[in-house]
Amino acid sequence: MKESTRVLIGLGAGLGAGLAVAASRNDSLLAAVDAIAPAGTLWVNAIRMTVIPLMTSLVITGVASASSVGSVGRIGGRTLVVFIAMLTAASALAIPIGIALFSWLPHLVSVRPGLPPGAAEAAASLTATSSPAGFWNWLLSLVPINPVAAAANGAMLPLVAFTLLFALALGRIPAEGREIVLRLFRALGDTMLVLVGWVIRLAPAGVFVLMLTLGAHGGAGFAGGVGFYIAAYSLGCIVFVLLLYPAVSILTRLPMRAFARAALPAQTIAFSSSSSIASLPALVRGAEDDLRLREDVTGFVLPVAISMFKFAAPVSWTFGALFIGWFYQVPLGPTAFLTIAFTAIFLAFAGPGVPRGAFLMLAPMFLSIGLPVEGIGVLIAVDAIPDLFATVLNVTGDLAAAVFVDSAC
Repeated sequence: MKESTRVLIGLGAGLGAGLAVAASRNDSLLAAVDAIAPAGTLWVNAIRMTVIPLMTSLVITGVASASSVGSVGRIGGRTLVVFIAMLTAASALAIPIGIALFSWLPHLVSVRPGLPPGAAEAAASLTATSSPAGFWNWLLSLVPINPVAAAANGAMLPLVAFTLLFALALGRIPAEGREIVLRLFRALGDTMLVLVGWVIRLAPAGVFVLMLTLGAHGGAGFAGGVGFYIAAYSLGCIVFVLLLYPAVSILTRLPMRAFARAALPAQTIAFSSSSSIASLPALVRGAEDDLRLREDVTGFVLPVAISMFKFAAPVSWTFGALFIGWFYQVPLGPTAFLTIAFTAIFLAFAGPGVPRGAFLMLAPMFLSIGLPVEGIGVLIAVDAIPDLFATVLNVTGDLAAAVFVDSAC
């Protein structure tokens, strides 16, 4: 059975059982649910345990390797510029679209979900300790006085900024020294991926307990919010796929029909398999046979894009933050959205290659904007359906990136 199917079963069973407990209004059943709730927290804590070493190793190996990409010529440099430009544009659009969509949530879901015991206090504590509002305060907070203390205190955004700078500096030292450090962090990253794989295998059980607890306390309000999030996230991905067609046509003068025809086979495979890697052969065929892109461009851009370019990240992370903010009653202001944009642009490429792995990179962002990290478990739980649309958006973005790079060469 596919991992996404098992997670979906856990979601349905947990949410159904939780709603039944909420409808029964039986104190004994609710107490029993609360008694097993720590198992869900334990699974979320296992996710949190992996975040700092995993994030650090992936960012350092990815950026340090890419920063010396001049060895592959102009194509490599232009590819990086295209990736960053596309993520920046997507973030600039995803945030206002997400805010507009989620402004309807309180009107469509009339019942406010209840929070499990301790959740409200945890959210309030995170909000109280988050960075003060204001662009300059936010900008100053990006530079940590002590990176080790930042990691120990959960100040993840400064740690991310330091890691990015360290990786860029590492890419500038002589190859012999750089390779020694990269081997160390590659080994650390590979080890953490094994550990993350173990945690993800427990996702169906962790999702069941989380949904059982949230459904029992949130009732119809939580179920309605979940349905809205799935619909909004899926719709957002569809909108961004459709926006890519005119963007490619305007910037490269490639007819929209030609781009759509070349992308369709890869999109079909992506939707049916929920795998960007599985769509790579169809992407190459569409790029070279239908669009007549240069082989040296497709041979470099498409494999790199499949492995490190997550064009759906701005939509996924913005909508996820808005949903968790609504559920835990944590308002998001301009500083929070700046942080979302920053992480979507500079951390999206570092998502580990395991199912739902991109959500692990949300922990720095959640901690920085005052959202409980437990919300990541909720997003993993409800991701099975919208992930199909996000995968289609990713592969469409991969092909668009190849077209942009080809037109610039």
